[in-house]
Amino acid sequence: MIKEFVIEATESPTFGGRSFGAVGQYERLTGFAVGAVDPADPRNAGIVNLDKAPRNADGFVEYKTDICILRPVDPAKANGWLFYEVLNRGSKRAICRVNTAPAVNHSDTSEDAGNGFLMEQGYTLLWSGWQDDVKDGDGRMRAYYPVATDGEQPLVGRALDETIDDTNAKTFTKELIYPVAALDATDARLTVRVRERDARQQPAGLAWRYLDERHIEITRPDDPTFDAGAIFEFIYTAKDPRVTGLAFASHRDIANFVRSGVPDASGNANPLEAAPPRRLMLFGISQSGRFVRDFLYQGFNEGLDGRRVFDAAVPVIAGSRKTQINMAFAQPGRYQRQHEDHNYPGDQFPFAYSEVTDPISGLTDNLLAQCRATNTTPKIMHFDTETEIWAARASLVVTDCDGNDIAQPDDVRVYLASGIPHGWAVPPNGTAMQLPDNELCYGALIRPLLVAWRAWVEEGVEPPPSCFPSVADGTLVPPLSAGYPEVPGFAYAGTINGLTLMDHSTIPPKEGAAYPVLVSTVDADGNATAGLRHPVLQVPRATLLGWNLRSEGYAKGDLYSSIGGKIPFAETKAERLTKGDPRPSIEERYSGNEDYVARLRQVCDAMIADRLLLPEDADRIVTAAEAGGNVLTAA
Repeated sequence: MIKEFVIEATESPTFGGRSFGAVGQYERLTGFAVGAVDPADPRNAGIVNLDKAPRNADGFVEYKTDICILRPVDPAKANGWLFYEVLNRGSKRAICRVNTAPAVNHSDTSEDAGNGFLMEQGYTLLWSGWQDDVKDGDGRMRAYYPVATDGEQPLVGRALDETIDDTNAKTFTKELIYPVAALDATDARLTVRVRERDARQQPAGLAWRYLDERHIEITRPDDPTFDAGAIFEFIYTAKDPRVTGLAFASHRDIANFVRSGVPDASGNANPLEAAPPRRLMLFGISQSGRFVRDFLYQGFNEGLDGRRVFDAAVPVIAGSRKTQINMAFAQPGRYQRQHEDHNYPGDQFPFAYSEVTDPISGLTDNLLAQCRATNTTPKIMHFDTETEIWAARASLVVTDCDGNDIAQPDDVRVYLASGIPHGWAVPPNGTAMQLPDNELCYGALIRPLLVAWRAWVEEGVEPPPSCFPSVADGTLVPPLSAGYPEVPGFAYAGTINGLTLMDHSTIPPKEGAAYPVLVSTVDADGNATAGLRHPVLQVPRATLLGWNLRSEGYAKGDLYSSIGGKIPFAETKAERLTKGDPRPSIEERYSGNEDYVARLRQVCDAMIADRLLLPEDADRIVTAAEAGGNVLTAA
């Protein structure tokens, strides 16, 4: 239950007073919530270490979380939906990605709303802190969870804390995510390796020491082979795990509280009492998209009253992964990449929304098993970018563990935004990657789908069919069969973030057999052939990739995190021939800018007819093309 829901400040209007169509102005409410979870309730039974947390006088376990709400100043103008975004490392990202807006946590200016889509639609937006290890500052939000104990003694366990210091400093400081149980150097081990698959080593010159229970100082080995991409792995005995699985319960209970419209248990007014939402959407991007998948898998879409909590769930750019939130010594900020953080939990079977038998683990399961058992399944939009194919094993969402296509449930749609990268909030280290950054964003592709999701939930109107590469049509294949052209200066080697069965009962984990991870096919330009193809991918001026490679001095050739790449076409035939580039030049493709714009408009019109592009976004793209601007950032 929600013991307290306190609004401490109201800023009205926000966004610099900007008005959003018929909805008008928005206001921002900030405060905090205190939740109390009953360990005896079977719906909380899965929360790890809940039984080891301190209890209040009523026998409940309490937590506290930051709260922020954006809503129409006039409650009557709200569309009846609560858009509950799961924060990404304490930061708001939905307005940035959906509205194509700056990546900020405060809605202070008109520009911070971007194109205003979510506001013009009339959504009430809610955020609550859930990660308790985020750093304060820059408007980040967090939660405060109790520490689990072993009776009167601290609870301890082995922890793996991996780091990469791309400054290549000889000596650097590493902050540990959990305090060390004892400052005993013989109980810990530091190793280094250049690549994830290399053997763990302790070469000459590698050294470390405790600075205090939360910090170690690392000295890089003498061998320069261990460059700025080197992986330092520190294994030690940690103490004081927080009950981080409360994050799932908090979203369940806060959502039900604001929908109820009634005061909290302490008598504080419900901030949405004037217009309680009729429909609820759980929305998450990247880390928080994985949160959404795990929230469903662990059965938290069943409220304490036994009813469904969220009517719609939208995991965005999550790939086939879940999280490592609801476990002892969780590190929810980590995610499994090809080069770094590869050995953390949160990426194992099940991967799909349909029931599958996994011959590798021997298990039969699916992400919606608990939702099905309690009749609490929401309408699900799973939305990935091309990055997730390469870096997050997205093929396992649509195939079984033998690499065969699987049918999606009737209440699930899966989409892949081809040629579009995962996206970033902090600019990537340009010197560490081989190709220029691909600036194309997925906002223009996800906006029409959100419109369709409202119609599906409210009116039963079927949304556009799933649009994802498949084995059957030959567009989902082994990595070396993707079909990339030989472009000068671009060495394609089929590098992906592979997956094996992992036994996380040991640290580091023991590896088993490999899963079949497939990738999208590409055309002669190197652009993806299937999925949702943005207009600039269908009428291209460059090869647009969802992946990038590490450069010399940074573990060259490995995937560079979740960043995309761009390889522009030559402007002229003469330039192309000089470079030996097999891809036709701009002048060979289009008779002039007018021809280019006309083709772009034709593609946009077809996508509008298929409900895969909004007219206003088509206009933005075409207008940018007419002006000779950057169409990749137009919408």
